[in-house]
Amino acid sequence: MNNSAYLETLEPIVLNVIAPAAAQVDKAGAFPRAALDALSAAGLLGLVSAAEVGGMGQGMRAAALVVERIAQACGSTAMVVCMHYAATAVIEAHGSRATREAIAAGKHVSTLAFSETGSRSQFWAPTSTAARENGHVRLNATKSWVTSAGEADSYVWSSRPMTAEGASSLWLMMPAGATGLAITAAYDGIGLRGNASSPIAAREVTLDPGALLGADGKGFDVMMGVVLPYFCLMNAAMSVGNMEAAFAKSVAHVSGTRFAHVDSALADLPTIRAYVARMRIKIDMARALVMDALDALEGGRADGMLRVLEVKAAAGETALEVTDLAMRVCGGAAYRKDVGVDRSFRDARAASVMAPTTDVLYDFIGKAVCGMPLF
Repeated sequence: MNNSAYLETLEPIVLNVIAPAAAQVDKAGAFPRAALDALSAAGLLGLVSAAEVGGMGQGMRAAALVVERIAQACGSTAMVVCMHYAATAVIEAHGSRATREAIAAGKHVSTLAFSETGSRSQFWAPTSTAARENGHVRLNATKSWVTSAGEADSYVWSSRPMTAEGASSLWLMMPAGATGLAITAAYDGIGLRGNASSPIAAREVTLDPGALLGADGKGFDVMMGVVLPYFCLMNAAMSVGNMEAAFAKSVAHVSGTRFAHVDSALADLPTIRAYVARMRIKIDMARALVMDALDALEGGRADGMLRVLEVKAAAGETALEVTDLAMRVCGGAAYRKDVGVDRSFRDARAASVMAPTTDVLYDFIGKAVCGMPLF
């Protein structure tokens, strides 16, 4: 399936399902189940699943483009899909065929469970534990934020290795059958309110050793080689989509708001047009970097990983700037829900604090360009 085909498949779902529900998803902090059902029926939950298991056989470029388009309508839904695709990439590389086929068929939603209070932005070094016991594995952990918590069919879960050397191991956690797994608080944040991002505690959760994704102690390699490129590119694409939403709403407001006594619109003011122009330039620059990062990875360029590190930091920080400008351009009206730019403003801030945060990425980028080891 080519780019235009899967995006054409997505478009009516965005227009008829995701966009109409977006305001309620944000207001109520409601998980976008109807959107997931529609994406499932269209085969788009299997976008990055291999064709051999019934998926669309696409990769990072398709995932980024789909997430960007969804983010133009609803950031919360985009984040749920982003995490599903990132987890799917891991499962495609190391999971069972049965799980891969279920994802490809749209019958299984997954997500990542990496973030912990003890590790903060250093998600690759979990503090949770895994230990062999009577032919099983016992997991104990306190995950600080898990997108789609209580909604996903599985979590790609990180822990310290059981016995091997290394920073981490990865597991496929099926919450439906996991005694001792509990969501400890509901999410009630200021942005990305509908992605069911909540803390999860695992207390003596028993898994089969076959739930290990890859080798014991090799979770770091999977995180860096599989998860980081997918997540950074999709997170950046989500930021671009959010900026596009803020831009469209800002232009609609300044073009439609008129001063009756002088028969002119806000857009007739040079200062307003200058702010709008700055927004457009910044969005286009961020998208260009996303596209170049994809080109670099797909072409095997030497700067591929550098671009991966740059793209989330650049797009995330640019989204903060663009949504600030949207609030300024719309003035007092920006604080009204009907204008809609406040949603983009809040969602940009929620996205910006997801690990690896900008400060961590700046450190990595600085090390990379100075010829220093990242870790």
